Amino acid sequence: MILIVNMNTSLDKHYEMKQFEINTVMRADHVDNTPGGKGIHVANVLQAFDEKCLLTGMLGGKTGEFIEEKLQERRLAYDFQKIQGETRSCLAFTTSDGMQTEVLEAGPSVSAEEYAEFIKRYAKLVRNASLLVCSGSVPQNVPETVYADLIRIAKDYECKVFLDTSGRLLQAGIQMKPYFIKPNRTELETLCKRKMDSVEDIIGEIKAFLAQGIPLVTVSLGEDGSLLGYKDNIYRVHVPKVKVENPVGSGDAFVAGMTLGIQRGLEPQKAVCFAAACGTANAMEKESGFVQRGTVEELLPQIWIEECCLSGKF
Repeated sequence: MILIVNMNTSLDKHYEMKQFEINTVMRADHVDNTPGGKGIHVANVLQAFDEKCLLTGMLGGKTGEFIEEKLQERRLAYDFQKIQGETRSCLAFTTSDGMQTEVLEAGPSVSAEEYAEFIKRYAKLVRNASLLVCSGSVPQNVPETVYADLIRIAKDYECKVFLDTSGRLLQAGIQMKPYFIKPNRTELETLCKRKMDSVEDIIGEIKAFLAQGIPLVTVSLGEDGSLLGYKDNIYRVHVPKVKVENPVGSGDAFVAGMTLGIQRGLEPQKAVCFAAACGTANAMEKESGFVQRGTVEELLPQIWIEECCLSGKF
């Protein structure tokens, strides 16, 4: 079973409109309200391929109740810690020219008692997991060491951990040597406190992570594909050009694809190609963090991987 920790769940509101202007009144042509958060996006993709998973994290208020109802409709299994605060909303505005603007709430305030209860709940759930995915931000008052703590507990049960977060959460988490990390170029620059102007710059950091004992490292490059570090090798993954409908959740779909590939015994080089197909398929959908299985299968032959050329500017 794959256990997915989504600490900071959200109600995702996607507004489609012809144009986005500040300091005026605008009307949306279409609005979608869906359960969100990076972990829920991962679960959506795993479900498309009939993979058993369980969501946990924190939910609160009327927004949390709405998310529960939607998860039940989708038959996604969950075991969330209930909190007093209201689960956040995240807004995405897309326009006909392909531009996108996002507004992300910080999330509710969590009490020390609620956090302690979550840790107890998690410690029971992770015992039955073969693989753990920790995704996204955390609500207010949750310690920055939370993912490091979750990884430490998971390792007691020989559970492989896929960590997809950023900033101080990632910085603390990597100290516990998760099985997999996936920063994008911007997140990598923040983590390493320097600009990544070339392939060599990113490869140098990937090799440093591998040397620290993290077995799998990918760095996503958006429409330019991704880089994979595995053992002593660096690979470049190429993706086809597609018509983008909504790129939100593509990184989460990538993580889901990588998770599924490793769970089903694929070599990392094949798993990352499947992950790239999932990430690309997500961008072709209007809903965030969602893929069509048939689209992934059509894209997969168009994904190709090669040992990385150690030169070139972005």
